[in-house]
Amino acid sequence: MSVSRPDPDALLDKIQREDARQQRGHLKIFFGACAGVGKTYAMLSAAHAQREQGVDVVVGIVETHGRQDTMKMLTGLEVLPQKQVSYKDKTLTEFDLDAAVERHPQLILVDELAHSNVTGSRHAKRWQDVEELLIAGINVHTTVNVQHLETLNDVVGQITGIRVWETVPDKVFDMANEITLVDLPPDELLRRLKEGKVYFEQQAQRAAKNFFRKGNLIALRELALRRTADQVDVEMRDYRADQSIHQVWQAKERLLVCVGPDASATKLIRGAARLAASLRADWIAVYVETPALHQLSTERREMMRRAMQLASELGGETTSLAGENIPDLLLSYARSRNVSRLVIGRSRRPTWLRLFRRSLADELANRTTDMDVVMVGHDAEQSTATENRGPASSHIALEENAFKPSIAYLWTCAVCFSVTLASAGLLQFFDLANVVMLYLLGVVIVAIRFGRGPSILASFLSVASFDYFFVPPRFSFSVSDSQYLFTFMILLAVSLIISNLMSNLRFQARIAHYRERRADALYTMSKSLSGALMVEQIIEISVDHLAPVFQAHVAVLLPDSHEKIRQPLSGDPRPGQLTEMDTSVAQWVYEHHQPAGLGTNTLPSNAVLYLPLRAPMRTRGVLAIAPNEGSQLFQPEQQQLLETFAAQIALALERVHYVEVAQDALINMEAERLRNSLLSAISHDLRTPLTAIVGLASTLHEKNDLSIDKRHELSLAIHDEALRMSGLVMNLLDMARLQSGKVNLNRQWQPLEEVVGSALRASAHALQGHQLMTQIPSDLPLLSFDAVLLERVLCNLLENAAKYGKNKIDISAEHIAGQVYLHISDDGPGIPAGINIFEKFTRGDVEAASPGVGLGLAICENIMHAHGGNVTAENLPEGGARLTISLPVGDAPALPALTENELQ
Repeated sequence: MSVSRPDPDALLDKIQREDARQQRGHLKIFFGACAGVGKTYAMLSAAHAQREQGVDVVVGIVETHGRQDTMKMLTGLEVLPQKQVSYKDKTLTEFDLDAAVERHPQLILVDELAHSNVTGSRHAKRWQDVEELLIAGINVHTTVNVQHLETLNDVVGQITGIRVWETVPDKVFDMANEITLVDLPPDELLRRLKEGKVYFEQQAQRAAKNFFRKGNLIALRELALRRTADQVDVEMRDYRADQSIHQVWQAKERLLVCVGPDASATKLIRGAARLAASLRADWIAVYVETPALHQLSTERREMMRRAMQLASELGGETTSLAGENIPDLLLSYARSRNVSRLVIGRSRRPTWLRLFRRSLADELANRTTDMDVVMVGHDAEQSTATENRGPASSHIALEENAFKPSIAYLWTCAVCFSVTLASAGLLQFFDLANVVMLYLLGVVIVAIRFGRGPSILASFLSVASFDYFFVPPRFSFSVSDSQYLFTFMILLAVSLIISNLMSNLRFQARIAHYRERRADALYTMSKSLSGALMVEQIIEISVDHLAPVFQAHVAVLLPDSHEKIRQPLSGDPRPGQLTEMDTSVAQWVYEHHQPAGLGTNTLPSNAVLYLPLRAPMRTRGVLAIAPNEGSQLFQPEQQQLLETFAAQIALALERVHYVEVAQDALINMEAERLRNSLLSAISHDLRTPLTAIVGLASTLHEKNDLSIDKRHELSLAIHDEALRMSGLVMNLLDMARLQSGKVNLNRQWQPLEEVVGSALRASAHALQGHQLMTQIPSDLPLLSFDAVLLERVLCNLLENAAKYGKNKIDISAEHIAGQVYLHISDDGPGIPAGINIFEKFTRGDVEAASPGVGLGLAICENIMHAHGGNVTAENLPEGGARLTISLPVGDAPALPALTENELQ
């Protein structure tokens, strides 16, 4: 008894999936057709059962919608407090993800998986919160309705007339470890709605007139049942793969239709569609791409293409397989998809020929006992007419040989003549039985170089030449010894077999090379698209890659902001770019998400094929392609390659779109932050001095009996507040000027101590009451800088030190490794942890009540970077902060020598 060995790759994949499953939490979805079927109630009932078994259960969030029965089910369960979120002057409650992760229960209940979180939450969708809980190893129970699944959202919208905007990607639903269908008959659900157990009375009346119509509920129920059945089918197939069960389990009818290249293919497809409809089964149409397929006539290949297109239109799934052993490929694929019935066309071989070689139906029937084989009769007249047509050239862009047929046959004769001359020369050294091997070598050479026809000719010429020139009596076709007849037969048979094998091998090598070219083209384009950052780059890459592969002119049409397809941008067209196209057809394709034009059922007379660029979220544009030869574009493998290219282009367009959306969102967030910071600065830091100035000026104007000293004090206070406001405005203007890049440095070689002295004089008012210590070495080199801007830097640093320092301010400088460092230290509280004080509008926590908008240090950083230097900040071990600026030394010009009179 033979024992099948397990597949090592399958075992490794099983181990990896089990490891991933153990590390993640267990996701259970309570799935229903619509609201009111009892999903939340069933989830809470399951939670109580888990709690009774000792499981640590926490209610993360449950939407009761005021239903008394559901609210009672919360009794006895720990409920996690919800998070308060401010949104548009309102306080809303949301699921507290951080608290749930910190609590880390064994099981948490998170209701309404498709819910959208309030703006400002960590994740935009609740299913993303659930994903983080699963990654943290927490088991999750959740609920979702069928209309919230992304792929069924538009279907439900067409049925009910109501589009639900909160959706869950199907991948989230598919990754669930367990799906529990919560179902109610439509009449029972309508009764619950009438009794007020679904919505409140007024809301229930509106729902009964719109969404909760009986026809809608029946359709939604069917969708939910089918989607659950699909998920169960996937689980069964995964289980069979994990347990290495190769036998088909006929838990669900699924048909596999084997399509061949003949006129009966369409009849076969229609028969399979009728059978699938009567059985209410899924069905798959498949063809096997073999080397022989490429030798068929164009008409027969076109029949197969139309059959596959018909299968897709009739609701079947279409796919292709590649290989030579058709029965093994079909059975392997059928078992992987848990197919219950194989549908094939009846063989047209004569009865006597089946005695030597079984038909495909017989092979399949003899090799399987767990699948039924159904044969469909063929159209004899159409099949005979098709077979009588001669073969046509394949679409493969590889020639059968580099010579014309007449030249190839002449070369064959020349090779046989050369072998005969070589054999005549070797006959005096070797026996006749050894010399005959040269003829076999000649046949192999001809088969490799020229193909099947010339190699067959070489086989007959070799036997004839051997008989005529070397077999006694020589120079005659008569044979004196009958044993040579056996030699001739063996030589001819071996020659024909070798020529046939070499020709097949040569053709298969060409097919493999062609497939490799297709794979390489797809890889090259995918690699190029992965690095594209703009839509224009995607269009250029698409044209450059598709035009040579399909021997066609190509264009990518994109919609404008009004969802209208527009012509490509004007300019010099690229090689292979399509310039003439019908935008009205492209608009129809974009709106209906279906192909049109050449080779389709919509406007087939059009010379251009229009394909929708369907991405996971939506259609992103239209691909227009005008082939030089239409027969090449519509071969099954070419169509499959074209659809793959279109999918890659659509994915690239969607990726770039969301990159632009993210960038715009980031820019808007940054602009909003700056706007809020600027408004805060204007409303507080500018309003404060303005208010003080107005109040002091009013006092000075209204009270005429003030003494001279009091008037002088008020005037001085007005002056100080005006200087403060002027400094804030100057900081805002300086930052705007630096950010725009319009600042030109007036560099001059000058000593550092001069600008330090001028900065100290300018900041004398701010430094009052502080002990100042200055240590500037006299041997510092000259530095190249803008004195006005550097003084501005030092003034900001000194004012900062005076603002936060208690009493002492130290100024020191040093020259280290080609850099001059100037340190300004204070004895204040230091720099708060986790704060970048050089960022615009940033202020420390401890100085929130101090004046200023947080621009001074940001201005310092920009000015120092413009000089090629830097500014840093650090906390001192003994307390306080030290801010340091650095400037490169450079090559200072030599000072002119002083004369004796100047020295005197």
